[in-house]
Amino acid sequence: MVSKTEESQLQQLENQVENGGGGAWEYLSLVRKLKLRRSDKVLNHGLTILNDPKKRSALGPDEWTLYEQVAIAALDCQSLEVAKDCIKVLQKKFPESKRVGRLEAMLLEAKGSWAEAEKAYSSLLEDNPLDQVISMRRVAMAKARGDILGAIEWLNKYLEIFMADHDAWRELAEIYVSLQMYKQAAFCYEELILSQPMIPLYHLAYADVIYTIGGLENLQTAKKYYASTVELTGGKNTRALFGICLCTSAIAQLTKGRNNEDKEISGLAAAALEKDYKQSSPGKLSLLSSTLRSLKIQ
Repeated sequence: MVSKTEESQLQQLENQVENGGGGAWEYLSLVRKLKLRRSDKVLNHGLTILNDPKKRSALGPDEWTLYEQVAIAALDCQSLEVAKDCIKVLQKKFPESKRVGRLEAMLLEAKGSWAEAEKAYSSLLEDNPLDQVISMRRVAMAKARGDILGAIEWLNKYLEIFMADHDAWRELAEIYVSLQMYKQAAFCYEELILSQPMIPLYHLAYADVIYTIGGLENLQTAKKYYASTVELTGGKNTRALFGICLCTSAIAQLTKGRNNEDKEISGLAAAALEKDYKQSSPGKLSLLSSTLRSLKIQ
């Protein structure tokens, strides 16, 4: 995750380079360090350096790092000829490199040569089964081909090895939600909450999934996770506040009443929503009141 200081530094460098103030290499290095893409800018500023022999030679060994960075950016931007040229330079310098082989496979993928790309990725994984980048490329390729079930299969295989990859768990959860496989999605969010319990986004997503599944026990669980989202965000998550109101209303219908605890928490959520709407959307306050009345919150 990029800190505010790093984001500020990156923006400052980006503005400096865009306005002709120099610092292109420093900008590209920071983008790489922070593991960001910024593909269009990397392609533009990277080529500026690579096309200038003096600037390129001044990089020393980092020249090859820049060729790789620009090649990936070119693939992202569908500038396949640029990517091909960069990869050729790297092939000549590192003829037996598996890292360059990965770029070659990515170029095949970008061209839509799925069978050849799959063969290349399989070969690379035989040599190094723990290559996370290649494993995730197979997921991306399956999604690009519209093979969602294949993407699920590859993600599950990937997570058997790399269980700590939070982004992969989240991606899998979102695929499951898109297929209305809510129980499987809930499992993914449970894994994320266990490993990163202080991230409100995971609590909120889990609550949404559990609420969607329905049933008294799930509604009570969803209410708890909406409440934890509110707590983690300092009471400022509108979606979670609405979630609490929806849960308490649904629970009341299923139990033919509402206990004092539910009345209290729904009342607090409604009050927080009203305060938020008065400040940010006063014109919609009447709509909010009508909604809360329909849920029998007011």
